[in-house]
Amino acid sequence: MLDRLYLPLLALTAVAVVGLGLVWPQGLGDRSPAPFGHEPIQRTPEMQARMQRQHEASMRRAEQARAALRNIQNQAVDVTR
Repeated sequence: MLDRLYLPLLALTAVAVVGLGLVWPQGLGDRSPAPFGHEPIQRTPEMQARMQRQHEASMRRAEQARAALRNIQNQAVDVTR
């Protein structure tokens, strides 16, 4: 294809893609401008509660792992004495 046709077409396509990216729904992040987009799933009360429960469970598991490691280390120290 001739450069004088290809390069302007490529530039026009790039501008169109950037323009589409400005208004297309952004997934689970912030809401896109009207009329596109919807309420982000992560901002619903149900999802907020679920994320909080998941965080608390993760913190409990991490604390249990730390306690288990401390117990193992204490047992190793007690054996050597």
